[in-house]
Amino acid sequence: MDAITTTPTTTPPPPSEPAPASAPAATTRPRTPRPRTAPRGPAGTGPRGSAGPRPGFRPGAPSRVRTPPRALPPHALFAERLLAVLSGERPVHWMLGMTVGEAYEQLVQLAPDTPFRSLGARPVLRTCRFHPPRTDAVEVCATVATGERIRAMAFRLERGADRRWRCAAVELDGLHARVEAVPTEPRVPVQPRVPAQART
Repeated sequence: MDAITTTPTTTPPPPSEPAPASAPAATTRPRTPRPRTAPRGPAGTGPRGSAGPRPGFRPGAPSRVRTPPRALPPHALFAERLLAVLSGERPVHWMLGMTVGEAYEQLVQLAPDTPFRSLGARPVLRTCRFHPPRTDAVEVCATVATGERIRAMAFRLERGADRRWRCAAVELDGLHARVEAVPTEPRVPVQPRVPAQART
């Protein structure tokens, strides 16, 4: 009996299955970033990126508010104006509209001599006191330092119907009046009387 030879049969691999199609991406809403807050607790700090309190800030301390400079009272304001004119910093016509009566003519006579001019530092108003004889008139006395010398100045302020103050008179160390010298008659020499005994 002939031997039956069998040839091994190879089983072909199963056909590869096609790859599944990729599923469409799900549509999602964009995430809104959350604000980063500081950690709680004693070691926490302010939010990241904040400037934080300024150095030296104390909670509850009163804040320093810059206040505008206070306006000068009328007598001190006019003292500074007269000082500027009588020291040569301002011309006399700067006082036009601020004078009444004889004050402007007095300044015209006093200003050319610049009695408050100082060779060193700018003259400084040291004191300025006033005495109100009436409601609408003020007598002012001031002292001015011109270098090492102290000068005195007196002036009068009057308030008009428009409620504005104006300078009415100015006096400086006795320089407010310039009296021209009046020529006097020449003296006739008196001859001495000779005693009668000396005549003989």
